[in-house]
Amino acid sequence: MRYPHDKPPVLSLTPGPVPVYPEVLHALSRQVPYDDDLPYSAKYEFVVERLQSAMQLSTKPLILQGEPVLGLEAAAASLIASDDTVLNLVSGPYGRGFGVWARRYGTQVVDLEVPDNQAIDSHAVSDLLKRYPQTAVVSVCHHETPCGTINPINEIGAVVADHGALLIVDAVSSFGGMNTHPEDCQAAIYVTGPAKCLGAPPALTLLGVSTRAWAKMKANPTAPRGSVLSILDWEDAGLGGRRFPFTTSIADINALDAALDLYLAERPQAVWARHDLTARTFRVGIAALSLSIWAASDAIASPTTTVVRLPEGVSEAELLGDLRARYGLLVSGGRGPTTGKAIRVAHMGPAAHPLHAIAALSALGGSLQRLGFDTSPGAAIEAALQVVELST
Repeated sequence: MRYPHDKPPVLSLTPGPVPVYPEVLHALSRQVPYDDDLPYSAKYEFVVERLQSAMQLSTKPLILQGEPVLGLEAAAASLIASDDTVLNLVSGPYGRGFGVWARRYGTQVVDLEVPDNQAIDSHAVSDLLKRYPQTAVVSVCHHETPCGTINPINEIGAVVADHGALLIVDAVSSFGGMNTHPEDCQAAIYVTGPAKCLGAPPALTLLGVSTRAWAKMKANPTAPRGSVLSILDWEDAGLGGRRFPFTTSIADINALDAALDLYLAERPQAVWARHDLTARTFRVGIAALSLSIWAASDAIASPTTTVVRLPEGVSEAELLGDLRARYGLLVSGGRGPTTGKAIRVAHMGPAAHPLHAIAALSALGGSLQRLGFDTSPGAAIEAALQVVELST
């Protein structure tokens, strides 16, 4: 064993938390000021303005003080009224999980479910909305990381808007790694965070909230106030001299500031292209290893996480253990429907570079050979290098 499990891995390609950019780590060490002091208020306002630019919003985004599971439940609690019908779109564990919150706050929840290797069809959404015309809220997970699939949220958003309902989007593992923004998909509440494709720690929720969503939340008598789940309490918080509902995670605001620096300086289009190239490089290598991805087609495969089906006779635990111990490579096992059937290799933030994909392919090929699977790491590397060469 070259790399004991009680030591850090050489390379971590898990789908979050991801390795943090060095500049972000440095920002975490900045001084932590008093949050009611004018210099911090000005800094916070500056971060909000740049986040607004990054999210391409016409309204101010919100920063909730907790990782995005907070934002997802807060969206359900705040937007869904007790007499609402909710259409919950399910293409994997995270879409299914949102239904738990929807049922906690709404009267009727209707699930539209597809197989876990497929994506939601916007026409099916339209048909179901016709069957349930009283639907007030629709929820969808953009990127199902356990399955490596992407749902067409812009098309879904157009259908939902035409119906007059409000859309909640879970974009936790997609924003910053591909071309997705709240207003592109007409989201009422768009939930994301900095700990995936932006390469920051898992401590904040980033929200895009539409004017219609604000109006509905304010009219909802059960929407939380005076609670960590409250979105309403954070409207305009920290802006124009307004006080915060409670102390912000100042160190993590500094980290977000640095992450936005990197994202905007590299240019969003270049960041998305880097994620896409890394994923394509890895997927071509996977095919050359005689493996397949979980997603039914490349058309719905995520550029931020590739889920690889395990070949028959190869144990998930043995493969993960060999990758970690022999090569120092940390990737994730399956989750939900992919548990024991697949591994997940992320291409997010600092990990979204083709060299990391090539290193992962080399290690994966070596471990598979040792576990008795007939494959060629050399063929995978050659195929991957061709993708990189053709992209320059």
